Amino acid sequence: MGLGGADAGDERARARELLPQIYDELRALAAGYLRQEGAGHTLQPTALVNEACMRVLDQSRVQWKNPGHLRAVSAQAMRRVLVDHARAKRAEKRGGGARPVTLVSELIGGPDGIGSGGDGPDVLALEAALEKLAARSERQARIVELRFFGGLTIPETADALEVSETTVEDDWRFARAWLNRELSA
Repeated sequence: MGLGGADAGDERARARELLPQIYDELRALAAGYLRQEGAGHTLQPTALVNEACMRVLDQSRVQWKNPGHLRAVSAQAMRRVLVDHARAKRAEKRGGGARPVTLVSELIGGPDGIGSGGDGPDVLALEAALEKLAARSERQARIVELRFFGGLTIPETADALEVSETTVEDDWRFARAWLNRELSA
């Protein structure tokens, strides 16, 4: 049941109502993820966002609270699309010297974030590291997902997870350091 006893159809309608409010933000995030990829990269920002939106609309048990909530869920869907795409590309080129799909982000790339220099981590390596982090701390993994894939600010992340901003800041700092070490190994 959705808000006020709404059914799954009402929740899908609510998602369709909220998606246009965040579509441009999601498209900008997707463009940022893919901006540094080589010319041969087959996944385009619009395709990434559209696939994520389709996955979000397929969810019937989610009660959409506001655009921020939908953005958080869309971030998770974009993560899954990127991981699925990277796995499919790697499977196609297995043994052929395939280059890993990487992500670049101002949030976690660079000297104080995950990865080094201008290159972000390999999507599949990041996914494996996030799974390890989730086994250690589900909340910290969720914070990385919301901040990195969703582009949420500290206050938005705190609101989405219903924790304090200080908790998000502390967990974000730890998770970045932990992931940086994990991905550098």
